[in-house]
Amino acid sequence: MISTTIKGYDLQLNSDPRLFSPLSIDRGTLALLSVISFTPEDKVLDLGCGIGVVGIVAAKHGAQVVMSDVDPLAVEIAQQNVALNHVEVISVVQSEGFRQLTDAGFTIIASNPPYHTDFSVAKHFIEKGFNRLVMGGRFVMVTKRVDWYKQKLTAIFGGVSMHSIDGYTVFVATKRRTHYANKPQP
Repeated sequence: MISTTIKGYDLQLNSDPRLFSPLSIDRGTLALLSVISFTPEDKVLDLGCGIGVVGIVAAKHGAQVVMSDVDPLAVEIAQQNVALNHVEVISVVQSEGFRQLTDAGFTIIASNPPYHTDFSVAKHFIEKGFNRLVMGGRFVMVTKRVDWYKQKLTAIFGGVSMHSIDGYTVFVATKRRTHYANKPQP
């Protein structure tokens, strides 16, 4: 059991040794949360939710939340943590990225992707995430790598702000148009 306080909320979180960062909240996740503010008007997607930290914190702030992960164990633990922390505005879905996820209209998509692998997962998250955001919605991603993510987010969103926190970079890209920034227009 992980006991922690994030953004003023005391959380109790189950974990499992087979999941990412099983003994404590990952520093990248904490860096990501340090730059996001949630409101009751938000519809948040915690993409690659793991044990559900980001989604639960968003729900504690009153946001409507969807959490998804490809790992069925992560989905099971995240569902346990939703119940354990008494948040009811959360849907937890097993999905490979956006492939099994039907929700759209998000104001915030937050992700701490598996950035130690190739870029195919992050590419899918960024490109498909753009399409699931409302106009003015924010895509927030944390990694330890900078160049590829900066270039990809800029190509899709037309720009990105970056925050260096505790050895991580948190990228925040805002949807300002209906098409990818680098897509030629007729």
